[in-house]
Amino acid sequence: MALAVERVREIADRVAESSGLEVVDVEFLGGGKHRMLRVYIDRPGAVPTPDHPAGVTHEDCANFTREFGTILDVEDAVPGGSYVLEVSSPGLDRKLSRQADFERFLGSRIKLTTRQPVNNNRHFEGRLEKFEGGRLTLDLSDARKKKKRPAEDAPQTVDIEFANLEKANLVPEIK
Repeated sequence: MALAVERVREIADRVAESSGLEVVDVEFLGGGKHRMLRVYIDRPGAVPTPDHPAGVTHEDCANFTREFGTILDVEDAVPGGSYVLEVSSPGLDRKLSRQADFERFLGSRIKLTTRQPVNNNRHFEGRLEKFEGGRLTLDLSDARKKKKRPAEDAPQTVDIEFANLEKANLVPEIK
């Protein structure tokens, strides 16, 4: 299955590039008769905001689906029979998984979980202040203000190794 994912990702990247788009993520879900191939696409450099939530339009998704689906079928890139292809925007609470994602969304609020505890905690929410050398720095001060009684000796920032990230997402901000 890993080879199929790599091949599908390669085709998706090729189709996206020809349309001025980028592939954010590719997922295979389910099994048997209920298989789904989900692809998230975006416009390079587009930072979603509540006023302009999508970097891609419905038309972008439809065009990508048509071209990508045709190539997948012609090249028989998804073995094992029928599947449902779903193409969409990553959304305001998009998953962050690549180093380029963290560079792109500097200054944004994120929520993340680490594999190993950092300062006796695995769950953090804050503003992405810096990302360099495989480490990210989160400013926790805004998130701490929301708590009823934040610990007074709690650090205002935390440094986390990229390799220690288990999951990270943008946090939509309403202004």
